[in-house]
Amino acid sequence: MQFTELQLNASLLKAIAEERFQTPTQVQEQAIPPILAKKNVIVSAQTGTGKTAAFALPILQLLLDRLAPEKKPKRIKSLIVTPTRELCLQIEANFKSYAKHTDLTTTAVYGGVSLAPQKEILKEGVDILIATPGRLIDLHKQGAIDLRAIEIFVLDEADLMLDMGFINDVTTIESLCPRKKQSLLFSATIPDKIVALSETMIKNPIIIKINPAETTAKTIGQLLYYSPKKNKTDLCLYLLRNTINGKIIIFRRTRIGVDKLEETLSKNGYKVTSIHGEKTQIIRNKAIEDFKNKKATILIATDVAARGIDINNVDAIINFDIPNIPETYIHRIGRTGRAGKSGIAFSFCSPDEDAYIKTIEELLQRPIKVITDHPYPRVQPKKQKKQPNTISKHKKGRKSEASKKKKKRWY
Repeated sequence: MQFTELQLNASLLKAIAEERFQTPTQVQEQAIPPILAKKNVIVSAQTGTGKTAAFALPILQLLLDRLAPEKKPKRIKSLIVTPTRELCLQIEANFKSYAKHTDLTTTAVYGGVSLAPQKEILKEGVDILIATPGRLIDLHKQGAIDLRAIEIFVLDEADLMLDMGFINDVTTIESLCPRKKQSLLFSATIPDKIVALSETMIKNPIIIKINPAETTAKTIGQLLYYSPKKNKTDLCLYLLRNTINGKIIIFRRTRIGVDKLEETLSKNGYKVTSIHGEKTQIIRNKAIEDFKNKKATILIATDVAARGIDINNVDAIINFDIPNIPETYIHRIGRTGRAGKSGIAFSFCSPDEDAYIKTIEELLQRPIKVITDHPYPRVQPKKQKKQPNTISKHKKGRKSEASKKKKKRWY
């Protein structure tokens, strides 16, 4: 399928062509048609699969279809709620890029900066608003935002919103919008609380689930290093000196870990920067810009701080700490190998993380290649042999009463 087959406006197709996109990604191909058909949609897909365009393009198309002369200021017709400032800015940039040959306007509002400039832009009126929950509620309380004209409501990165404690804010925001509207929910994973939220907010949705392992593993090499925790920093330095080159993102579990590793790598002469939740928005923005512009070749980050950041041409990922959620691993390594390009991911596993590797390999449905030829090895965990099936023949195929009654979920 080509973008030209998706019944998009010529102005949008022109912008897509200028971005050098020709073929929709899997999530775009599956999500754009039902959204254009004005259906409510729930999408499970990782960042890096092209999901922002999967909702941005059809939203722009639907607004263009309905576009008619209106009194100024414009009223907000589409609202995208997203959990972090970085995501807000990234989505805003994408909307503006795709809409540059139209008269549709977009702005973003988020915390960590002055309210006054955001109020002035909103006063002039916009078609599309991207917002973080806290800032949106603050602006509404001050009478700076009117959500009564919303036609399309989007929750992006819903699982991260849950992790950051924004669910109550989200339900409040949704209640401020008209009851009759098109609702879209995008999330990397679908935990039970997201299921419960969607059931209260989205009627009769079309469900689209993109397998995260399939979308990231094709162009990304994955290497696993078993090492004691105390030797991980030395292993990192060894690989940076001998194996890993180019633009590198290193993931750590904690803010303290990020700061400590940044200090060590800086002392060893590497151009390194970092982001985590304790840093101000100005410092985080500068770190990302320095990494994009190659003033720094290494970016160290926590998962939450890095969520949604779109950086092109990342050559390698280092999982300094193994994530305890397998989907997070897929999300991390998806930072490289984008747009059909190749990339490589290096993972350092200490004994306390062996169980995490097991669940990751179960999600991938294959083992990660283990590298033993390095100076800081440890004893590898033994792979459990598959137990023979000892169930008697007359019991095969029988289901317990509990399993028969178990509710089937859509995810």
